[in-house]
Amino acid sequence: MARRERVVRMSVELPLWRALAGYRVLTMLYALLLFVLNKQYIERQAVALGYLAVLTVWTLATLPKVRSAARCTRPFLAVDLTIALTGILITPLADAQAQETDGPTLPSIWTAGSVLAFALKGGWRWAGFASSLVAVANMVERGEPSGDTFHNVVLVWVASIAIGYVVEVARASERTLARALEIEAATRERERLARDIHDGVLQVLAMVQRRGAEVGGEAAELGRMAGEQEIALRTLVSSGLVPTTRASEDVSQGAVVRLVDDVDGADETEGDGGEQDLRSLLARHAGAKVTLSEPGAPVLLPPAAARELAAAVSAALDNVNRHAGSGAHAWILVEDWPDEVVVTVRDDGPGIPEGRLAQAEGEGRMGVALSIRGRLRDLGGTAELISVPGQGTEVELKVPRAAAGPGGKDRT
Repeated sequence: MARRERVVRMSVELPLWRALAGYRVLTMLYALLLFVLNKQYIERQAVALGYLAVLTVWTLATLPKVRSAARCTRPFLAVDLTIALTGILITPLADAQAQETDGPTLPSIWTAGSVLAFALKGGWRWAGFASSLVAVANMVERGEPSGDTFHNVVLVWVASIAIGYVVEVARASERTLARALEIEAATRERERLARDIHDGVLQVLAMVQRRGAEVGGEAAELGRMAGEQEIALRTLVSSGLVPTTRASEDVSQGAVVRLVDDVDGADETEGDGGEQDLRSLLARHAGAKVTLSEPGAPVLLPPAAARELAAAVSAALDNVNRHAGSGAHAWILVEDWPDEVVVTVRDDGPGIPEGRLAQAEGEGRMGVALSIRGRLRDLGGTAELISVPGQGTEVELKVPRAAAGPGGKDRT
């Protein structure tokens, strides 16, 4: 059963909402402290105490509302701003001297928290609307606005609009990042499916074409038709139009004959911690034309990483069979290092002419690009190909142990 990759993202707004919740509590305490320090100058302390009691209960009771944009509803914002505006407008009723001395209002800087909630919820336009209402309330409360009043109003207005704009930019960036992650995931899935098709359908069609040409007669016609289908499918793979639906995956993995047989009883070769011995996956390649050299101890990797690395080795050997000639011999060398596993596949064939790989990719023959390099890249490793005409080809596959775990997601 395929295990789909899940990307868990934390909204970039979440820290801002947390900061707003903390700001509201701190500014509530500041408003209470101002009352305690200046209560001897307040004519109607009952009015101030009544308002501050409402402000305190409201702030503490609505903390869950300012944890996210979803919880911060429009009705909440309307009531919150109303409480802030009411506190500003009743300040002269509680303390007439505050109007004359240009002192702080009852809610003081708590009002800015209400405006900032508008900014986080709706962006700079909502912030401009809320801060404009606060500006009008301050002008009315002061009667004859002073320079300090105008300065404070402009400061809140500019700061809230700027924060609202930053929030809008952050949301747009988050959407762009999410879309990029989706595209990357879809691209990797297409490449994985293309590798499966290359290892199965394309190789079968190529074999039918070669055998048909050798046998002749009606078989030659079948071989020709298989060759045409191979070219069409390679074009589809190289164009990136390979479907990634579950039905297509089932066809590519279950309904076609694969040249690279799955290893039976793979679970029996797993070691401690669910790791798998790479040697058991490579042992089936050893024979008269392939020499396998491996360590005496198990070469343990996560199962998915071991299978992908073994599939890359199979793809390299398939290239030897197809291009190096029937008389070519191949060697597989497995090296188990503390920080990485290195598998080298070398042959004594004629080598690869310069520019041949680029030409093959242009023709839709993606064996090296997808079945080898693509697999190693997904594992966080590298695949290096060295070929000198007349001196054979060497493919070195490296899988870092630190990257093999996260990169080797179970795709079975």
